[in-house]
Amino acid sequence: MKRLSELAIGKRAKIISFEKDEIFIKLMEMGCIPGEIIKVDQIAPLGDPISISVAGYNLSLRLNEANSIFVEEEINN
Repeated sequence: MKRLSELAIGKRAKIISFEKDEIFIKLMEMGCIPGEIIKVDQIAPLGDPISISVAGYNLSLRLNEANSIFVEEEINN
């Protein structure tokens, strides 16, 4: 298990859980729910923000938000 912020561009992963944080509900409302498959589409040159595909749409997350999402990387990306 790793943090979403550790994934490279093009990698897919399944959301496992969240850190207990104030953004937990915000992330869930945006489609980042446990079991959902996400893909890292882009990472800004300085690493913040990152763009992911989740639940059929694109979402930009700040690095601290991505750091609070635990994922399981898919093996055959």
